[in-house]
Amino acid sequence: MAKTNSVLLKKIIPFFIISLLLANESQAQFTRFIVKLKNKGATSFTIANPSAYLSSRAIDRRTKYIIAIDSTDLPVPASYITQIKNIPGITVLNVSKWLNAVTIDTTDPAALAAVNALPFVQSTSGIAAKTSITSSNKFVEENPVTTLPPVGARVEGTQSDFFNYGTSSYNEIHLHKGEFLHNIGLRGQGMQVAMLDGGFFNYTTLDAMDSIITNGQVLSTWDFVNREASVVEDNSHGMMCLSTIAANIPGQFIGKAPKANFHLFKTEDVSSESPIEEFNWVCGAERADSTGADVVSSSVGYNTFDNAALNYSYSDMNGNTAISTTGADLAAKKGLIIFQSAGNYGTDSWHYLIAPSDGDSVVAVGAVNAAGAIWTGSSYGPSSDGQVKPDMASVGLNALVQGTGNTIGVGTGTSFACPNMAGLGTCLWQGFPEFNNMRIIRALREAGSIYTTPNERIGYGIPDMKVAFTTLLVEYATSTATVNSCNATLNWSSKDVSAMKYEIERKAPGDANFTKIADITPQAGNVLANHSYQYTNTLSNVFAGTISYRIRQVVDTAAATFSAAFIDTANVVIAAACTTTGINDPDPNADKITLQPNPTSSDAILVVQTRNAIPNMPVNIHDMKGRLVMQLRKSKGTGRTTIDLPVNKLAKGKYIITVYNNQKLIASTELLKL
Repeated sequence: MAKTNSVLLKKIIPFFIISLLLANESQAQFTRFIVKLKNKGATSFTIANPSAYLSSRAIDRRTKYIIAIDSTDLPVPASYITQIKNIPGITVLNVSKWLNAVTIDTTDPAALAAVNALPFVQSTSGIAAKTSITSSNKFVEENPVTTLPPVGARVEGTQSDFFNYGTSSYNEIHLHKGEFLHNIGLRGQGMQVAMLDGGFFNYTTLDAMDSIITNGQVLSTWDFVNREASVVEDNSHGMMCLSTIAANIPGQFIGKAPKANFHLFKTEDVSSESPIEEFNWVCGAERADSTGADVVSSSVGYNTFDNAALNYSYSDMNGNTAISTTGADLAAKKGLIIFQSAGNYGTDSWHYLIAPSDGDSVVAVGAVNAAGAIWTGSSYGPSSDGQVKPDMASVGLNALVQGTGNTIGVGTGTSFACPNMAGLGTCLWQGFPEFNNMRIIRALREAGSIYTTPNERIGYGIPDMKVAFTTLLVEYATSTATVNSCNATLNWSSKDVSAMKYEIERKAPGDANFTKIADITPQAGNVLANHSYQYTNTLSNVFAGTISYRIRQVVDTAAATFSAAFIDTANVVIAAACTTTGINDPDPNADKITLQPNPTSSDAILVVQTRNAIPNMPVNIHDMKGRLVMQLRKSKGTGRTTIDLPVNKLAKGKYIITVYNNQKLIASTELLKL
């Protein structure tokens, strides 16, 4: 086996570079071939009418993210396929519109010559032999799966979460703080994930997948190797990968996006390793795109083959050479997020990542354990053209998986790290469909544990999903402010659930710092949704000038996991000072002081307003017996300024605060310390 990823299209290099590798090889050793076509001139489809060959979801994705429909979207002309099929001795296997090519099976040299003679055929290249050779390293991850004992009781520490994870499952998702996404309603609802793999053995009868079967979450299946709809009798590797996303066994095993919908595509021939499987991979990615999937999770990949003449070298891992990388780049160009296992070659002679994880728009995923320790077998980066690879890492060492005997066990490999990351990425994108695939990928990278110092083992690190969420939230939120007769009105929109809250802070003319002036409770709802709010601030004792309002959204209010961010700032300008009554002050420049909050159980803020600058302004605090308990030496410019008073250190009781201009009293006020 070989597992890896790809990226946004730098440029599409024809995959038929493989023919160069075969220049000195006899076509006689092959029975399966790629037929490259010259054009799509005979197609009956048009770019203007994409609904004839793309689903409404696929079209909506292109419309939402401003992705042009182009010639690669057009199906291969049916007449071309028919003419190839009609040649005796030819079996058409799969058709790729992105590569404008078909794969065929034949043992008849005359039939192959007849294909080459067709006027629309550009070339044919041998790609696989008929004889199956079992690859010794294919799907090596599934072999050491160890069964875990069943868990019957809810474990301590998960009671407040939406799902009852169980210890091992909780540890996996908590590495990424991914439970935060589940708790705010992001569990994959409405999203579609396409799995490209070697089979999904008995997935319809296993406990981990009973929920997705009961709820009809498997939307389609297809076997590109045997060209049939059924995938349940095939290899178990894809089923195990599926379980890391879809599992729902309370108290024992919860997948990363258990409410998502799935397309299960078998693209891998487990009995051999040849580039025809890369062609199948591209066909699977095409189907994922055209059917409307959002995410592809691929735990198959390529570097060496049964026929050594077809092998890639590390220099080919440059984002532009491998057939599968070309397809992965195109899938990303169509707006999908491609998660790809980086490979399991960290301890052998190959060492590096494999195709299509070398794509520059593909998310290559390396493997760690639930504590974040790197698995030694995880493939190294970078790509040969110097990209940071892997892009990130997730749990692949002793990862929870559904076993074939209907028991839950652990397995090891980047094959499991990939769907773990894909499931979390799916939930994140569910929360922010306004952003395109590349922005979501960037948010995941930026949330990596070593984002500023990426390395060759885990790339940008282990993404923190709460950080990624907050990054996108800040970018999404907007606010405006207006003022009318000393009433400032703040309007803002953001995404929230009822368990969050907003804090409004204000910085008036003359203030050195922002001061909190209000707490706002979100609208009802337990699933993340967009909401709009309005808050009116009646101004008092505020000078003319610019007032800034900033909004702090507390996304996690729990003390142990508290998290907040300033989501936006808005400004208003008042032309005249406002008094405590909210009307223009007859003496806006009068010297005065105010204290807020008062009474207080913690610190307080002293607001000092003067007509002139004061270079020496003592601030004294006396208790009711006349004893000086605190003195601050301050200075200020003209207008209004704020001073933080650390009165939390004072005992409960009443105090007098006096403010001086040198030795001349400006004003005094009373403080009640609770």
